[in-house]
Amino acid sequence: MSIPDGLLDESAEDLFEIAPCGYLTTAADGSILRVNRAFEELTGRDRAELLGKRFKDLLTPGGRIYHETHYAPLLTMQGSVREIAVDIVRPDGSTVPALLNSVVRRDAAGRPAAVRTTVFDATDRRRYEQELLKARRHEREVALELQRGLLAGALPEGEVIEIGVAYRPADRGLEVGGDWYDAFWLEEGETLALVVGDVVGRGLGAASTMGQLRSALRALASTGFEPGPLLEALSEFSRRHRVGQMATVAYAEIDLRLGSMRYACAGHPPPVIVEPAGAPSFAMEGRSPPLDAHNYWTDRPQASCRLPQEAMVVLYSDGLIERTDRPLQTGMDELLAEIEVLRDAAPSTVASSLAQGTAARRGRRDDICVLTLRLLSRG
Repeated sequence: MSIPDGLLDESAEDLFEIAPCGYLTTAADGSILRVNRAFEELTGRDRAELLGKRFKDLLTPGGRIYHETHYAPLLTMQGSVREIAVDIVRPDGSTVPALLNSVVRRDAAGRPAAVRTTVFDATDRRRYEQELLKARRHEREVALELQRGLLAGALPEGEVIEIGVAYRPADRGLEVGGDWYDAFWLEEGETLALVVGDVVGRGLGAASTMGQLRSALRALASTGFEPGPLLEALSEFSRRHRVGQMATVAYAEIDLRLGSMRYACAGHPPPVIVEPAGAPSFAMEGRSPPLDAHNYWTDRPQASCRLPQEAMVVLYSDGLIERTDRPLQTGMDELLAEIEVLRDAAPSTVASSLAQGTAARRGRRDDICVLTLRLLSRG
């Protein structure tokens, strides 16, 4: 390929002046020694006004603080910095988002002599980031509405039962998780189903998956499956439709006539049983792996226990007991201790107190869901 004569006849000065980004050189104290045309256009100031001015004085107040606390120290320690985001203030008060790349030039003795900086106009990038944040906020709003709609149904009522629920999002509050609960009659006034589950992931996808599993579990429960086979059927649904893999579920059936509970847990924390004459304890039987943890149909165990009048059952998601900075047993012990204090309270009070309590607040990074049921005296 032939190159027209004179096309590459450019001096270093020409390259500096017509560069597609701003260039400036500052002294060790930050005062501007040299700028190019692009930097003049970016800042809205001519060269005479810029020379001698400190670069950080062109920034917003927050940018000046960041320059002093981050940019300058990093430059001193590392000798260079890359893609530092700042806002440059123009004479008319408008701001221009910019990205800085700087390198220290040293003298023969190794002392900092000057700083060379390239400045890129980040207006388009900032606009893209704002659009991305807007889209994420919209997704979160949709997920919130979906989750609220799925969890807003009326709870079962009866003369011999009282139910309470509480749901508390993670402290970060940036996304919606997949924790969910459900309570419904299997036989009106006689047999009641309780469910708490946790879907892997966050956001709209997790909320949608939660809704699918919740609906599938209700449909399977209506066919007469016992707790163990029901969770395996739900696991098969997860495998066949590739939805809710590794989700965890605690499922319990309360027989009000017999005063008993059949239950099973697929990778989920065990229910807590509080009998009137005993200390709170975990129902540790009937345990199996999370949904779709294996690729074939297998038997999942279930268990049963007696539930006398005034007994209470507490189902919850793992956000109530799990922390990254302590053993799981510590969280389980704290949960039993808090429930012991609340043992005579109404189920709604127990649920809300646990969700807001000490164990829930300390180092929590996950959503919390609590479902409680008490069998009342038959008069």
